[in-house]
Amino acid sequence: MGSLMALDRIGGYDVVRPLGSGGMGTVYFAISPTADRVALKVIKKELLADSGIRERFAAEVESLKLVYGSRVARLEDADATGDPAWLAVEYVPGATLRQHVDAKGPLSLPLAAMVGAMLADGLVRVHQVGLLHRDLKPQNIILGPDGPKLIDFGLAVLIDREHYLTEAGALVGTPAYMSPEQVRGERDLTPAVDIYGLAATLVFALTGHGLYPPTNSWNLLLRITDPTDLPDLSGVPAELVPLLGAMLAHDPTARPGLDDVRARLLAVATASSGRRALDLRSEVAALTYDGETELLVPPDLTDPTEDPEDLPLVEEAGTVEVPEPTPTKVDPERPASPGPDVTWLVEKIRRQYARRSTL
Repeated sequence: MGSLMALDRIGGYDVVRPLGSGGMGTVYFAISPTADRVALKVIKKELLADSGIRERFAAEVESLKLVYGSRVARLEDADATGDPAWLAVEYVPGATLRQHVDAKGPLSLPLAAMVGAMLADGLVRVHQVGLLHRDLKPQNIILGPDGPKLIDFGLAVLIDREHYLTEAGALVGTPAYMSPEQVRGERDLTPAVDIYGLAATLVFALTGHGLYPPTNSWNLLLRITDPTDLPDLSGVPAELVPLLGAMLAHDPTARPGLDDVRARLLAVATASSGRRALDLRSEVAALTYDGETELLVPPDLTDPTEDPEDLPLVEEAGTVEVPEPTPTKVDPERPASPGPDVTWLVEKIRRQYARRSTL
């Protein structure tokens, strides 16, 4: 099997393979020079054509550097001014919540409530630094080895309402999980948009369906913004109907805050299962993490750069041979002079030998 060459090198990362694409750009599985795994998102050029939007993206990246916590995929590096603009975040192995429900069916009440409480923790960290997720949906939640993690928080700022629809009327992004105020294109959004998105995501996790039946783009947008057209909560367990209904209130000021949401979700999770939060947390990871989805650093990934100072070594049958030096003539009439100091050369060969994992 030949060596696997990187597809490209962006910002010092070797791009190995695409992971997916969406309204904001393409995501790649990439490797840093020290073999860290990242999800590298390359932003669509047309989104940053306007200097004002690029400045907004740069400001958003600065805020992303402040987000922390076990429920969010941390930012590793970014270049908001580059061509292309990109950002690299922690690679989280596992399936998305959407993939899990599609493949294995809805989550049980205790697990869904626990997942919701853990995601609320992540949203608290995002909101603490003045960011909003704006695009919370099952596709932006990875069910990792330690439970759910949020990805793509803060990036929906790049897409305004005019980008939701293409000229042909096809959706870019997922308005099905957006709050009415987002669909209307309101500028002064509040953390309540993420409360709505979390509720819509939990409805899907519990039932496998969205808030509104599949329909064409314009009809969906009209339904979301109609205060008399209530979301479909059929199939949601009775224990969560009051909470999710409040989180989906048409008026953002009527939605509960994150602390209240987290406390009520935890209460339902523990009461419906008779188990502690610690036990439920372990069960979430055990039942939702799919280790087969994990991508590893390719063992034969070829580094396209070479160290010009590396000495040529000949490897045969587990040995390292150093080429013999060319002999020189010695004049017996002249006094012998001290030979050159080759200590540095010996040490370099030793280091090379030590790092040859094949030997």
